Amino acid sequence: MDAVSETDWFARYMALAEHVAQWSKDPSTKVGAVVVGMNRRNIAVGYNGFPPRIRDDEARLADREIKYRYMQHAERNVLDNAQFDLSGGTLATTLHPCVECAKSIVSRGIHVVVCPGMPTPEEDRWIQRARWAADIMREVGISLIYVRDGHRVIRR
Repeated sequence: MDAVSETDWFARYMALAEHVAQWSKDPSTKVGAVVVGMNRRNIAVGYNGFPPRIRDDEARLADREIKYRYMQHAERNVLDNAQFDLSGGTLATTLHPCVECAKSIVSRGIHVVVCPGMPTPEEDRWIQRARWAADIMREVGISLIYVRDGHRVIRR
C-alpha cells in the first residue's frame, strides 16, 4: 500500500471541511472547518452558526445584521470544540480565515492552515480582511496551504 502524501492529507481535510459546511444553517454562506492534531489521531469539526443556546430561527438567519452579530465563524467554532492540544496542528477551512479567526488560530498554536485561497474579486468585501489575516499568520510562521480542485496545492 502506498503512503499517503501530505498533499493527499490536505485534500482529505478540505473534503471533510466541505462536508461539515453543509451542517450550517446560514442561508447564504456555509463554512466548515476541521482541526487535526499533530499525530493525525485527534480531530474536531466546526461550522458557522450561532453559539450553543442562542436561538437560531429562520427570522434571525434571514436578517443580515442580526445574523452577523450572532454568527460564530467555523474556525472559531472548531477551535472551541477541540478538546486536545492544538500546538503544531493543522486547521482546514472552506473559506479564507478572517483577522479575528487568524488571531485565535495563532493563539492556539496551529502550524498549518489549509483553505481554498484568497477571496475572488466577486467577494471583494472580504479580500482586505483575508490579506490581513494572512499577514498575521505568516508573521508567526504558520504555513498557508491553498488547496483547489481537490489535490492542487499552493504553498504561501
